Amino acid sequence: MARKQNDLRALRNLIGEAQTVIRTTKQLDDRTSRADELLTAAVHLADHLLEVSPAAELGKKGGKATAKRGPEYFARIAGMRKEKKGGRPRMSPAPIDN
Repeated sequence: MARKQNDLRALRNLIGEAQTVIRTTKQLDDRTSRADELLTAAVHLADHLLEVSPAAELGKKGGKATAKRGPEYFARIAGMRKEKKGGRPRMSPAPIDN
């Protein structure tokens, strides 16, 4: 995990340096200002990713889809497990071609 944080921090620093270079050059046309806007957005995104773990964000969603199924679903699944009816159906043996 620390390596990913270091890589992300290095990427953020590279983006920030490129942004500084663009800001200090003469702006001849709208392309440099657009590049500056994009680099600003990239810096903000990198800062956000450094603050919050993406796995933690995805973990907040856990349980919502499960709750939609309801207790009847889980009772039926538990009953299938108790009677060894759960899981994938057995495959029939494939015919052997000669």
